[in-house]
Amino acid sequence: MASRIGELVLGCRDPEALARFWCDVLDFAVLGREEDGGVEIGPPEGAGGPQPTIFLSRTEEPEEGKPRLHIDVNATDRDQDAELERLLTLGARPADIGQTGEEPWHVLADPEGNVFCLLKARIAPV
Repeated sequence: MASRIGELVLGCRDPEALARFWCDVLDFAVLGREEDGGVEIGPPEGAGGPQPTIFLSRTEEPEEGKPRLHIDVNATDRDQDAELERLLTLGARPADIGQTGEEPWHVLADPEGNVFCLLKARIAPV
């Protein structure tokens, strides 16, 4: 038996605001809230399915520098250009991490500056 990713943890200053952003991006729902302000989001059917949940952990001082882990997203029902426009409307912004401009993906940052990539390939919704 192998392990699989059940949850990704992202430190942030405002878990509620970031939960709204990522729920809109991924069509997720809030699955739970903790007393310390942490928010868990995931597929509306809940945790334990094929997609990992994301736990947004409150921290006043996010770590400086490039994170070792980031999220890659793929559009499911539109092309990459249309999805890029949607993500920018939701509050994402272009990010420069040294890419050449020739990559088939877009590097973006969420409202708190966490870098993520919008990949070119469409994938089927889960």
